[in-house]
Amino acid sequence: MLTVRDITCVRGHRPLFAPASFELAPGQALHLQGDNGVGKTSLLRVICGLSPAHSGEVLWQGRPVREVASSFRQSLFYLGHALSLKEELSALENLLLDAAMAGRSLEAPQALQALRELGLQGREHLPVRVMSQGQKRRVALARLSVSPARLWVLDEPLVALDVRALAQLRQRLARHVLGGGLLLLTSHQALSLDLPDQPVPLRSLRLEVAR
Repeated sequence: MLTVRDITCVRGHRPLFAPASFELAPGQALHLQGDNGVGKTSLLRVICGLSPAHSGEVLWQGRPVREVASSFRQSLFYLGHALSLKEELSALENLLLDAAMAGRSLEAPQALQALRELGLQGREHLPVRVMSQGQKRRVALARLSVSPARLWVLDEPLVALDVRALAQLRQRLARHVLGGGLLLLTSHQALSLDLPDQPVPLRSLRLEVAR
């Protein structure tokens, strides 16, 4: 269970948004919405422990994140605007390196399958620096298929993806939620995770400008 209680962020001396509160349980997804500049990215970074909150609290399994930091990090997959890819390495090498740095075992066939699921067949061994922005984003998103994390926090994951990649990503997100995972994401695009034979619980929360 992820619990967010009355989180606020301040830029300069100005609050970005009204206090935000919600709970997210296994098998649930939450679509965080709001106008540009309202602070959606700032809120995600606070939740992930990458930025301090001005006030409020984030709980994991009923305890403050600061008290269970190690367990929380192991349960978290965060993808922000920066894709954190090594440009000189190939798509495959990036996935293998990411797993190694996290202390996880990942075999090349599994990593290759994850890349192919997102339409990167034939590009697995290309240096990331020669890829388009959409292809780079697919490399970063391929980490989802090999991540054991229960909580996925994704900032605008649908940006720069073509129609086919969007469909593949939505299916991957749906399978994660239906498998008992937790999903928190932002998107300016219309969002549905429903599979043809099964609806996926998806709630929305709109951040409002602080008054």
